[in-house]
Amino acid sequence: MAQDIVADALNMIRNAKKAGRDSVKINRISNLLIEVLKIMKQKEAIKRYKLDTKERSVQIDFGEFLECQAIKPRFTADKTEIEKYRRRFLPSRNIGTLIVSTSKGLMTHEEAFEKGMGGFMIAYFY
Repeated sequence: MAQDIVADALNMIRNAKKAGRDSVKINRISNLLIEVLKIMKQKEAIKRYKLDTKERSVQIDFGEFLECQAIKPRFTADKTEIEKYRRRFLPSRNIGTLIVSTSKGLMTHEEAFEKGMGGFMIAYFY
């Protein structure tokens, strides 16, 4: 395990999905990971997630997605560069979501573009 909890968790999710499993338990969590999971749940990439505060773990049930991955290094993009990263990481214009960390919190690339904000590219899924 590396030091990046989000990257490790997304790798575990992707590997479990490719292995044909319906859920995965992640034993290391952070506030950033929880926010990423909230966005993935909004976009129906995961069905649900259940936090266990005693064990500091999360149980995730998968929805519909093909790929999820953290963006390393975490590129900084202003509002005009978001489109460049969307084309770089997502397969098509209307498929997938980039997660952007802005000064107003985590949001999708569509929300960041509408609000005219930039930030750090955290992850993507489609």
